[in-house]
Amino acid sequence: MLARLAPAERTRLHTIRIEMKHAPVTIAPGVKYAAWTFGGTVPGPALHVRQGDTVDFTLVNRANIPHSMDFHAAEIAPSKYYTNLMPGDSLHYRFVARVPGAFMYHCGTAPAAMHIANGMYGALVVDPATPLPKAREFVFVQSEFYLTPKPAADGTRSLEWEKLLSLAPDHVVFNGRAGQYASRPIEVRPNELLRLYVVNAGPNRISSFHVVGGIFERVYEGGSQASARVGVQTVNIPVGGGSIFQVRLREPGDYPFVTHAFADATKGAVGVLRALAPGETPSAQTPAMAH
Repeated sequence: MLARLAPAERTRLHTIRIEMKHAPVTIAPGVKYAAWTFGGTVPGPALHVRQGDTVDFTLVNRANIPHSMDFHAAEIAPSKYYTNLMPGDSLHYRFVARVPGAFMYHCGTAPAAMHIANGMYGALVVDPATPLPKAREFVFVQSEFYLTPKPAADGTRSLEWEKLLSLAPDHVVFNGRAGQYASRPIEVRPNELLRLYVVNAGPNRISSFHVVGGIFERVYEGGSQASARVGVQTVNIPVGGGSIFQVRLREPGDYPFVTHAFADATKGAVGVLRALAPGETPSAQTPAMAH
């Protein structure tokens, strides 16, 4: 999965439709998981709007069990809008994204931990009304997988509930797959401004986000510009939370990004930002766009 965050469309009304479905996904080399998804991927699509924009949202349940949607960026009544959708049903509503930040969305159907652990989560980025400086932007969603000991007949693993309750994940990942940005680094240029939107979907583990060899110029914890911190090395992101990180990589080379809870990094929550040398040709992948 590419980490790029597409620019927010130049509109005040964003029409978003997401279908919930069960589908196999690859979560580590050689490991297929029987996931519950928003849109067929884990995490679900990265959504991007601006402060004050209206989201016109339609949710459709294509799965065979009830599911729902909880937007952390929305200030609406859960009893009206975060209700369970039965198979084949749909729900439509609008909300205004009033507060900027990096927000989680997820299925809230009970037990919510089960639905999240099975893959039903994603990120919604709300840009502030006064734009932040131009940067290359990336979005990372940290999460965990708790696997059954043996695969099913179709080769997929599924959720082991007792492991989840024991806080013993098999894989801790960024954007749904263990170590994907370590084996395929994200390429940038030295000294360009990078903005990382990091959401922690959990369902259990705190993320201690850190870029090895870098110091965050600014960190907007929870996305709030009023609480910006300067010159920060590591920031804890609670489960269900998100923060915005700005950093420059000062010279060519590889800069790992991790959760500094190293047991979790060892289980897959690690990637690499590669600052290319002058004249070095980028590979074919383009994991982020400036705006």
